[in-house]
Amino acid sequence: MAMPRNRRTTSLRDSDSRLGDSDKIEGAGSWDAIEWTKIDPVSRPVPHGLSDFLYEAEEVLAEGYGVLVNTDEAGTLFVTSFRLLFLSEGSRDIIALGTIPLATIEKFNKIIIKQPSGPRQSEKTPTRRLLQVIGKDMRIIIFSFRPRTKQRRAVFEALLRCARPVRLWDMYTFSSGPSRFSNSSPRVRLVNEYLRLLGMESHHSDISTIEDGSFEASNDWWRISDVNANYDMCATYPFSLLIPKSIRDEDVLQACKFRARCRLPAISWCDARTGAVLARSSQPLVGLMMNMRSNADENLVGALCTQLSGGKGGRRKLYIADARPRKNALANGAMGGGSESSSNYFQSEIVFFGIDNIHAMRESLVRLRDYLDTHGTKSSDGMSSFLRHGGWTWGGGNLSSMSASVSTLGDSGWLIHIQNVLAGSAWIAARVAMESASVLVHCSDGWDRTTQLVALASLLLDPYYRTIKGFQALVEKDWLAFGHPFSDRAGMPNLTGSGLDLPRQSSSSNFPSSPIRQAPGTFPSQSSASSQTQTSNNYSPIFLQWIDCVSQLLRMYPFAFEFSSAFLVHFLDCMLSCRFGNFLCNSEKEREQYGVSEACGCLWMYLDDLRASGGRSHVHYNLFYDPSKHDGPLLPPAAALAPTLWPQFHLRWSCPSEAQSGEVEAQCRIMMEQISELQKAKDVAERKAREMISTMEAIKVEIRTEKQTSSSAMNLARKANRENEIIKRAIQSLGCRIQVSGNDDCTIDIESNLGDLPQRITSSPSTRDSADSNEEKTNMSISVTLTPDSNDDIPGNPILRVCESLCPLRTREGGCKWPDAGCAQLESQFVGLRANYDAFDRLSIYDGYFQPE
Repeated sequence: MAMPRNRRTTSLRDSDSRLGDSDKIEGAGSWDAIEWTKIDPVSRPVPHGLSDFLYEAEEVLAEGYGVLVNTDEAGTLFVTSFRLLFLSEGSRDIIALGTIPLATIEKFNKIIIKQPSGPRQSEKTPTRRLLQVIGKDMRIIIFSFRPRTKQRRAVFEALLRCARPVRLWDMYTFSSGPSRFSNSSPRVRLVNEYLRLLGMESHHSDISTIEDGSFEASNDWWRISDVNANYDMCATYPFSLLIPKSIRDEDVLQACKFRARCRLPAISWCDARTGAVLARSSQPLVGLMMNMRSNADENLVGALCTQLSGGKGGRRKLYIADARPRKNALANGAMGGGSESSSNYFQSEIVFFGIDNIHAMRESLVRLRDYLDTHGTKSSDGMSSFLRHGGWTWGGGNLSSMSASVSTLGDSGWLIHIQNVLAGSAWIAARVAMESASVLVHCSDGWDRTTQLVALASLLLDPYYRTIKGFQALVEKDWLAFGHPFSDRAGMPNLTGSGLDLPRQSSSSNFPSSPIRQAPGTFPSQSSASSQTQTSNNYSPIFLQWIDCVSQLLRMYPFAFEFSSAFLVHFLDCMLSCRFGNFLCNSEKEREQYGVSEACGCLWMYLDDLRASGGRSHVHYNLFYDPSKHDGPLLPPAAALAPTLWPQFHLRWSCPSEAQSGEVEAQCRIMMEQISELQKAKDVAERKAREMISTMEAIKVEIRTEKQTSSSAMNLARKANRENEIIKRAIQSLGCRIQVSGNDDCTIDIESNLGDLPQRITSSPSTRDSADSNEEKTNMSISVTLTPDSNDDIPGNPILRVCESLCPLRTREGGCKWPDAGCAQLESQFVGLRANYDAFDRLSIYDGYFQPE
């Protein structure tokens, strides 16, 4: 689990006040090298930063200084309200192997090992003070403490008080509260999953519809019933059930009496396209003579066989899959149980899968754990399997011993059990997918082997369950809602206050592994030893076994699952730790009755928060997931159902380096992250390039605009220059002289002899022709305007006299007969001369422009 960031509620006192110098030891090179009488005490302060590692409301209850024998590492062992925490003295960091949640501890033992004394040694025999902790997560760890100190006793007594709380409310998850991982109503999620199965994804339920009972819905075949809304019919079934539409609630109430613990046949998964279903129940109560029948039960089971779709006609076949061995089913008849008769159920066939009961699974896991601890590199005796008994291989180099060691794995029977569950689930999925048949699965009570088979077959049939969201829905439906007794199977306290049976007993019968495996020259002794062990007959790793099966499918179909093996390991660790309330109690009724969802944090919210922080590159996501490759059922052939050890879970403590079988995936993940970073850099570079191209295009447009503006300005300037030259010549032709000073001031001197101006203008034809040729070259009209001062309208103004003397078209009244425009605008501020040479061509000779000879 991720390192917590929450505060610590109980402060640690200074280490000098809790641990004396004589209470501390150093790690030795191996188990046999630990000589307590030869170790000088070393003073090490308790790290002040311990609070950084504690979760919210996690309190430190006891501590002791010792050595983690598995890794030969010295440090401080803390017992908190949530876990056993080992802090390394060298790195001042948490050692994962030595840190285990209290709820994950299956049993713990206090051991004393006596060393043989040499001939020259004193009669006083040195002893080793050991504390063995065995976890439900496949680890066996041993801590050693200095003799004649009370540190081991303090740790042991703290474990007695906290590792096995009598009441459910004493667990850490209730003191920590929901925090930010609050749990929304699981019942809402269950109804929404039913709606999805009915093909009504557009419909969604909420807490209001649950509370007012308006969540019922149906399609052509099935309906959601609230017959168990108050858990009166069956205390271990969910509040809502998916049942055939043709069956009334009254018939359901009658049918439940024929099944063990009233766990009647209910639909767990259905195909909305074909009508095939996967149903579950407990064993029928057929009695010792196997002759008891129930019409209501037979009608309910028969309603699972709907008409075949696609025009095939007839009703589909029904398989009744009994997960037990046949002899076990018959033996249950002595207690009123048993199995169905195919003659009593329409078009049915009975199949027995031969899966062993919870006691066989428990013993199998114990043997597997001992095997891994014996032959691992981080064994609880601190010795590698290659060095045990003085040899360099298993069994000291003896080939027969090596063979015996390897066969121990097979003798555990764990992989055989995994294969049986996988084979049964694959058979069920094949019947539903290939024959469109309906299957009813049950065992004795219908909450252990039945749940394993139904949930795994659903995983094979429905691609939705192979996503993270769908996997949550599957677990909540088949494991939590349908009443798998997690409190009993995981060894947790239940609501009745009957905690686990923890009798004191000798360790000789409960410590068969590491202390017995001693090198020559030593011998064990269990004098004054005590043991605390999980002796509940209901404890069994059923859920762990199912997760192991899922990991096997993930190995076989790496492209079919959205989640990774790391997700399964983290999910299983969270379940075993009881840090969250999702898997407390034995049924939905108990969790709802005591408000566990409101009082505790939610595992699903916690995992969602972790993935949100890492995005799609988080380790919980499978890098190779491609839903298009497996968009239908997974139907593994029998030859492919050959399970192996799950390295990420089984080997992570005993063989940590070999457990990194996911190293290829880790390297691929690193490469994917690098590719993602390169892709991001590429996107940034492309965006900058596009911005630069856009900027360049804008600059080009501006340059073209400026060029056009400059060209227009130059044309205007040339035009103005030509106009200025023409105006200048025109003014000079009027007898005016233009002077431009250095400061660009312009003055015009008008000649006094204005009477000669007409003669100058009316020059010879050659001059006219020359003017015409110049006009053709310039191709423009010439307009000259003389702007007078404010005294231009004064009578006798020479400009007016020029106008009157030049223009023969000026009337006596002051008007102007000049074509197109007047040459002078009198009675205004503009008075001057306008010359339009085109107008000359349109003048009639009779206009009197020229003077008669």
